[in-house]
Amino acid sequence: MKFSVVIPLYNKENFIAQTLNSVLAQSFTDFEVLVINDCSTDGSEQVVNTFEDSRIRLLRHTNNSGLSASRNTGIKNARANYVAFLDADDLWKPDFLKSINFLIENYPEASLFATKYELKLDQNNTTEFHFDFENFTTHGIVSNFFKTNLNQSIFYPSCLCVRKDVFETVGHYNETVNYSEDIDFNIRAFARFKLAYFNKALVTYLMVSENQITQKGLLGKKIPDYDFYEEKFKDRKDIKKYLDFQRYIKAKLFKLAGDTNQYKSLISKIDPSNLNIKQKILLHLPVFVLKWIGKSKQLLLKKGINLNSYSD
Repeated sequence: MKFSVVIPLYNKENFIAQTLNSVLAQSFTDFEVLVINDCSTDGSEQVVNTFEDSRIRLLRHTNNSGLSASRNTGIKNARANYVAFLDADDLWKPDFLKSINFLIENYPEASLFATKYELKLDQNNTTEFHFDFENFTTHGIVSNFFKTNLNQSIFYPSCLCVRKDVFETVGHYNETVNYSEDIDFNIRAFARFKLAYFNKALVTYLMVSENQITQKGLLGKKIPDYDFYEEKFKDRKDIKKYLDFQRYIKAKLFKLAGDTNQYKSLISKIDPSNLNIKQKILLHLPVFVLKWIGKSKQLLLKKGINLNSYSD
């Protein structure tokens, strides 16, 4: 078996059938599917049970434990050497696993593999970002994950496949973190291992899901310990800049959520030289202006116009 597909499931009754169908429709068929029900309170599990496919295994948590714990349960129960992740409201295009397998076979120096994605903004609007890589056009090794991701992220968790022994080296998902769990793992993983990437949108990331955490703000959320990683990798300027970029993003979100203490704590650790002029200005704008900018960006994105603060 080549792939173990891990799908964390919590209250996605209206989405999980589509997600599973997108896996079962893969042109590359050597895989198992592990659905981890994290104590859903809706009919999510009943929907999964309607699928009669021997490749699907349903695992249950006895207590609601969060996204990291669900991914870890999948990793620990995976039978394959390659673990691919798919959120229960996202979709794979039919050639996703085929393309990941192509990367595995053609880039043996890599241990993590991912593809580009498209954003489904609502029922009628889908868009994708354009990424330029210095050493390839269609596929190849990302020369430096941290430098490449100082802009719009080049992949979401549903785009990622990891060779299983990576977890043995850098650890599993941090179960104490309940916002940006993927960022926490990525810091550890890409400090040690290489990423092979397919620059084609083979994943549909749904922004219309009814319980997307990213739509609810950061109040009460535990984010990665950027100070810990700054100390751990203190000789890596590329990681420091990436950490400051993450602090910038989270500081704005905490400000919007009304958590002034977290906002001040994060910006106090940022080296100003790691931010551009637009980012410095945005950090200090009033909340009502940030909210207006956020709404305007969403409207423009639906028209295919992507405005961001990531470039000068």
